[in-house]
Formats: sequence, structure tokens, C-alpha cells
Amino acid sequence: MSDLPHILVVDDDTRLRDLLQRYLSDNGFSVSSASSAAEARKLLAGITFDLIVLDVMMPEEDGLAFTEWLRPRNDVPILMLTARGEVQDRIAGFEKGVDDYLSKPFDPQELLLRITTILRRVQSSAPMEPLIDIQFGSCIYKSDRQELWQDGQRIHLTEMEASLLQSLVAELGNPVSRETLIQNSGISGGVRTVDVQVTRLRRKIEPNSRSPRYIQTVRGHGYVLRPD
Repeated sequence: MSDLPHILVVDDDTRLRDLLQRYLSDNGFSVSSASSAAEARKLLAGITFDLIVLDVMMPEEDGLAFTEWLRPRNDVPILMLTARGEVQDRIAGFEKGVDDYLSKPFDPQELLLRITTILRRVQSSAPMEPLIDIQFGSCIYKSDRQELWQDGQRIHLTEMEASLLQSLVAELGNPVSRETLIQNSGISGGVRTVDVQVTRLRRKIEPNSRSPRYIQTVRGHGYVLRPD
């Protein structure tokens, strides 16, 4: 088996799909492709991928619906391609669990850089301090492995959620600005994206996400993590 990172390209546009497969293969990746969400499911059932490049506008089942189905089942990072460039469309993607977003038309080199950046963050073995288990009620965050557990079951975190939580853990008990969180966690999309990711984390950690106990808002500054 190849040691090259394995990417799954999911797009109903045959021409673009073939171009992406050839371009990524020429730049050091192993690439498989699917023309629909249903075909992607079949490939995911038997193959472990390092990243999915996913089109949002597909017939029958679009990329957002596919992401929503996939996220509880698979941690694979997702880079979404779309003709939609509005902020609200990007936020919708992040809320479903997309790791990054690239609007069509795009420069292939930018796609390559975004893929490389995502894989570098995912594969990085250099943990952030402190390397301890953090307790949030019935949840435990294992910071050395960037994993969230509840009642013996691992809770899925997207690559962006894990990076954000790790950045808050590194400043445990201290308020952290949105700008600092963007810089330390590598989040793209601006301060609004930080708020979206915090909302997603609260839903997974807080007993009542509308009245957060652990990830608290510091008015005029940012967020602070206060575990048990």
C-alpha cells in the first residue's frame, strides 16, 4: 500500500473531478474520486482517507447533507468546494463540520496549500501544553491526544474544533481573545468562525449550551475555559 496521503474527491462535475484527480496525483497524493455522495459512502466503507475534497452543489444529496451524515461516523477532514462565496454559506458549512472552505473558481495552488495545511495540522505530533486530562462534568478532554470522551465513548471533534479546544486548554482559566485563538489554532474565516466553533464545542461539552459553564464568554475580549 502507498504511504502517500489518500484524498477522496467528491464532485458530480466529471471534468473538474478528473482535473483534480490528475493535479493532486501529480503533486504527491494518492487520489480516489466519486461522482456522488452515494458513491463516496461506498468508498468510505472500505478505504481510510486522509482528507475529502467535497463539492457542495450535487444532485440528490448535496455536500452539506453528506457532511452532516458523515460527521458522527468519521473524523476525516473535509475541504469543501463551492460556487457559493457568501459568509452565511461558509458558516453553514462550518456548522455541519467542514474543516475548510474554498470558493469556485479557485487557483489549484491555493487548493494544494489548503490541503497541505490541513494535513499538517492533523498529522502534527507536537502536543500543546499542558498535557493533562481536563474534566467537564461527564466529559473528559485528553489534551495529549486531542480527544473528547463522555461516559467511555469518544465524541467526534472536527480538526478545527480540536485545535480551538487545545488553544483554550493551553490558556486554562485565562481569557483568550478571538484573534489569539485564530492565530494559535489556525482557524480560517475570521472572528465569526471562532464564535461558530465555540457554539459547536459548547453543544458537545456543556450540559446546557445556552447557559455555558465551562467555555465562558468574556465580554469585549473573547473566551475562557473553566473546567471542573
